[in-house]
Amino acid sequence: MVVVLSTQLTAQTNKVDSLVALMGKVKDTTTVNILNELTKALWYSHLDSAVAYNNVALQLADSLSYKRGIAEANRCRGVILNFRGDTTSISYLAKALSIFTELDNKRGIAATLNNQNTFYLGRGQFSKALDVLFQSLKLFNELQDKKAVGAVTNQIGVNYEAQNDYTGALEYYLKALAIRREIDDVHGVAFTLTRIGDMYFKLSQLQRALDYYQQSFKLAQTIDSNNLMINTALGIGHVYQQLGNYNEALNYYKISLKAEQDYYGKDRGATSYIRIGETYMALKDYSLSLVNFQKALEISAQDNKYEKSIILHDISQVYFVQDQYPKELENSLNSLNIAKQLNFHETIRDASLTLSQIYAAMKDYPRAYEHQLQYAAAKDSVQLEDLNQRLAALQQSFELKNKQTQIDLLNRDKQLQESEITRQKQQRYAFIAGIILFIVLIIVLVNRNRQKQRSNILLNEQKQEIQNTLSELKATQSQLIQSEKMASLGALTAGIAHEIQNPLNFVNNFSEVNAELVTELESAANSGDLTEIKNLVKDIRDNEVKIGHHGKRADAIVKNMLQHSRKNTGQKELTDLNVLCDEYLRLAYHGMRAKDKSFNTKTETNFEPSLPKLKVVPQEIGSAVLNLINNAFYAVNERQKMDLNGYEPIVSISTKSLPDKVEITVKDNGVGIHESVREKIFQPFFTTKPTGQGTGLGLSLSYDIVKAHGGELKFETAVDGGSEFIIDVPIV
Repeated sequence: MVVVLSTQLTAQTNKVDSLVALMGKVKDTTTVNILNELTKALWYSHLDSAVAYNNVALQLADSLSYKRGIAEANRCRGVILNFRGDTTSISYLAKALSIFTELDNKRGIAATLNNQNTFYLGRGQFSKALDVLFQSLKLFNELQDKKAVGAVTNQIGVNYEAQNDYTGALEYYLKALAIRREIDDVHGVAFTLTRIGDMYFKLSQLQRALDYYQQSFKLAQTIDSNNLMINTALGIGHVYQQLGNYNEALNYYKISLKAEQDYYGKDRGATSYIRIGETYMALKDYSLSLVNFQKALEISAQDNKYEKSIILHDISQVYFVQDQYPKELENSLNSLNIAKQLNFHETIRDASLTLSQIYAAMKDYPRAYEHQLQYAAAKDSVQLEDLNQRLAALQQSFELKNKQTQIDLLNRDKQLQESEITRQKQQRYAFIAGIILFIVLIIVLVNRNRQKQRSNILLNEQKQEIQNTLSELKATQSQLIQSEKMASLGALTAGIAHEIQNPLNFVNNFSEVNAELVTELESAANSGDLTEIKNLVKDIRDNEVKIGHHGKRADAIVKNMLQHSRKNTGQKELTDLNVLCDEYLRLAYHGMRAKDKSFNTKTETNFEPSLPKLKVVPQEIGSAVLNLINNAFYAVNERQKMDLNGYEPIVSISTKSLPDKVEITVKDNGVGIHESVREKIFQPFFTTKPTGQGTGLGLSLSYDIVKAHGGELKFETAVDGGSEFIIDVPIV
């Protein structure tokens, strides 16, 4: 993920650089478009630079009378001013919307409507905000612009959040998150993660809130977005503050403050200063708390009286705990006066309570009582406002239900009238339809008779075509069967030739060498060199042994192939498979011991006592079982050669009776079968054993024997985990 994000950040930087470079080469409408793109590329990370490019874009677009450029530049100006809380932003957005509408530019209209939503939302005009949002969403869906759809969906969530409808907000935030992740919109994903964190914080689910904030914080760090960092760091700090982890809270509040000042300028960051002041106050560092409240007051005094009244009250609290009543009194009174001017009942309530406590501490009980009464009145007003909001919602719901009832009644009357008219029309139409139906019926009967005659002719023709096609298919099928037989024969012949060629090559090579050695022997005899004669005789004898070995190997391959290809001539007879398996297990074990005296393994048997006797060819089933046991012994012997500590080779054979078949299972804990060769193990001549130790016909022969008995040979294996071969013989 980090690699992807780094790539995106580099891509954005490269985009800005390339746009700047391109701008120097052209001086027309293209320049306006580039300036607008630069403004949008920078307004989230470098607002001052975005403003500079926007100023040039507005001037140049006006001088060229370039309408689309003028509209886009005005839209960008509206967005930038809205970032800075300037109410004139709406006039620029209105101008942009007017020009885009005149040009019938759907993308421009949709983007501007989305920007207007932000303005309305910031002023509590929720209905207007939602109205422009849904208009914007409809247009972006028509344009199939998923990035814009994700942004607008997120803004709908913001609107519901502002109305304290946290369930609705979460629903749209999660939709926006899914869309933005689908298209890898990193900035959008980070922004939506922060909003979801806000929701869980407000729902008091602090740990979930912290998780979403931290995801957003990592993305904001990676793409170096100060705009994103502000709210994300504030959110994390607020969670830690609520959890009592004040040092971590301070770290993140300071990150938020730096990001806000880097983005907006040094005269911003009141919220961060307030939170830092509150945290120092919790740490009882009242001097630093007061310093940060004072900085917040200096910033908010410029344009936010509501925020100023809150900060003055916070300052009074610092003085209160230090028993500095005159300063506390001054700040509380100032906070109360501003709150009264703005009619902010919550601040009036808090400031009145503080003043009551101050006057009580100063033993000025009449004023303490006066402000206590004021506190009670403000508290009632806050509760009344909350109650009025609930009553208004209930009233609106009640009126909506009444309107819906009236609409339903009107619709019902209308449906009854329409039903009566429809019934009368149906009676008239039924009579006319009856006459028409009678005429149509006669026409249909005549046509059906003609069609039947034509159909019979057509069916006869199709029957003849099908018969011809069937004959051709049968001929083609015969050719395909013959081709398949020849292909199989070719593959088998190639396998036989390949297997026999190896030992024959050895026989031919050593024969040629012996011929040369005989010539050398004659020369040595003529010269009377006895030592050379003895050496040559020894070499000839060694070569003869090798010739004999490879000749026997070729003979074994031929015999195995004959056994593999011969028809079943054995007679089936009732056989006790328990006895047969036990006999061949001992036979295989002694055979291995005869070849290799060092071979040793543990053998286990688990035969079902009530196993029924089956009609099989015992020699053939025994041969199949013997091949499986020999392979198992080979597998455990190979693993034992690895010198594994604590390894004990085990080969087991078991039988089990099932309703319709008998299972014979040969299991080992050897080297297992590698995944790459599992599909080939039943092919003739395929073997994993070294040259000279196997012909690759054992499993193939066993497979054919089991199939000939109507059964199935299957296996399970794991590398270094052993193998398990199962013979299923049907009960017949």
